[in-house]
Amino acid sequence: QQAAALLAYTYAKSGQNGKATEILKDLQRSAKTRYVSPYLVAIIYAGLGQKDRALAQLERAFQERAAWMVFLKVDPFLDQLHNEPQFSDLLQRIGLLA
Repeated sequence: QQAAALLAYTYAKSGQNGKATEILKDLQRSAKTRYVSPYLVAIIYAGLGQKDRALAQLERAFQERAAWMVFLKVDPFLDQLHNEPQFSDLLQRIGLLA
């Protein structure tokens, strides 16, 4: 799942949104029968430039206590979200922002 999410992010950042979206759809289908971390889905949405959806998935990951959230502050795949007030709020609630 991690490899698929990072591949989708790479496709999105290189302008191949169709390929990124197809991987996203595959992960969403997989989520019906096995766990897919919303954190990984957020990475794909961030790559696609869909900040609101990325932040919604990060909020869901927070609610689920997803293990990936420990990387939130330093994950380069989420850099474009750092200026968003919701992102700062999430960092504060997790305890990663003083």
